[in-house]
Amino acid sequence: MRSAIVLAAGKGTRMKSSLNKVMHPVSNKPMIGHIVTNLRKAGVDQIIVVVGHGAESVKSYLGDRVQYALQEPQLGTGHAVMQAKCLKDVQGDTLVLNGDGPCIQSETIEAAFAANADSEMTVVTAVLPDGERYGRIVRDAAGNVDRIVEAKDCTKEQLEIREINTGIFCFKNQLLFENLQEIGNDNAQNEYYLTDLVEIFNRKGMRVKAMVVKDPEETMGVNDRIDLARAQKWMTRHECERHMRNGVTIIDPDTTYIDVDVEIGQDTVIYPNVIIQGETKIGTNVTILSNSFLRNATIADEVTIDSSKIVESSVGAKTTIGPMSHLRNHTAIAENCRIGNFVEFKNSTFGTGSKCAHLTYVGDADVGSGVNFGCGVVTVNYDGKNKYRTTIKDGAFIGSNVNLIAPVTVGENALLAAGSTITDDVEDGDMGIARSRQQIKAGYGTKYKNK
Repeated sequence: MRSAIVLAAGKGTRMKSSLNKVMHPVSNKPMIGHIVTNLRKAGVDQIIVVVGHGAESVKSYLGDRVQYALQEPQLGTGHAVMQAKCLKDVQGDTLVLNGDGPCIQSETIEAAFAANADSEMTVVTAVLPDGERYGRIVRDAAGNVDRIVEAKDCTKEQLEIREINTGIFCFKNQLLFENLQEIGNDNAQNEYYLTDLVEIFNRKGMRVKAMVVKDPEETMGVNDRIDLARAQKWMTRHECERHMRNGVTIIDPDTTYIDVDVEIGQDTVIYPNVIIQGETKIGTNVTILSNSFLRNATIADEVTIDSSKIVESSVGAKTTIGPMSHLRNHTAIAENCRIGNFVEFKNSTFGTGSKCAHLTYVGDADVGSGVNFGCGVVTVNYDGKNKYRTTIKDGAFIGSNVNLIAPVTVGENALLAAGSTITDDVEDGDMGIARSRQQIKAGYGTKYKNK
């Protein structure tokens, strides 16, 4: 059985925030959310999150996806693990990791469990150009971990060691809990450190192994807003590379932002300065031009999106969107449509082959197939208190500068004359016109200008 203990009880004072540190988002998901997701992907059966400061916010977010243990007061990493008493008699291996390391991937978690198959304890390590402020890994002649020395306690020779402790450990679970009680707090902080188990295990003749990660930045911890930005940059680059390996062209990964739950089909091309968030799903052969923003959108094959915003909405195949269009609030655009310059859709449906090319607002409307909108059309859906729907049936032609005062229905193949304000239903095949007759006042133009 695979278990995990996630340490998330600290205050995170360096974040300078009222928000629990592990609840700070990276790629629009709290750090703790990334960790739990990847633990599940790696086949971890039981996850214990050790909470303390700001516990309620963590519990509210994770709900029943995990179990909880309370660390109060916070007396170090060893003390935190001691609180996960529900794992004491569980068979198998347990991974211990910090809740502020959002970049750890499921493949690395699986590798840690695999590495621990022939040892009692595995320390996940990283090799840095400079060991910096991290604890150094001191190995014995056989290449196993002899001890972990904190940077402030290192000799001059030990400071030259570039292999560092990432704070991620894998244990044979029962041995972990049998030996936790031997950790002491005889140190300046009077805290119980999990790293002391390295010495305890070695003293008892148990093997302590090191597993070096391929990418040191994957194991980075977030202690302040600068670290948070570094983690975001790593996550963004990692996601761009994942999609590029799967057949997506991303012209400039450094200016492209893609969340971890986004799905993108092959031969899609993404131009610079594009943001794709949430659970957006994009088909094949899609073109997304610069300055577009998508969140929880569903985009079918062969769509072109030009400098537009699509939120909680869907777009059918071979449709063009933009430039400067805005689809929101569960709008559904069908196949072979054209949505053009400065057009906004809200909570509406738009049928196959319909066109709305410029300067139009369509809100709370159901539009059929083969409908054409002229420039400057508005569905007037709100009377100051209630919102009403507009229905436009197949083949209708809506002239420029038409206002449709909802609730109103326009029939099949009906025509609305330009400049009309439509307040009553227009039947199939009829023409609706609602405007004053033009009057000509001879010479008045010159008279007015000379006034």
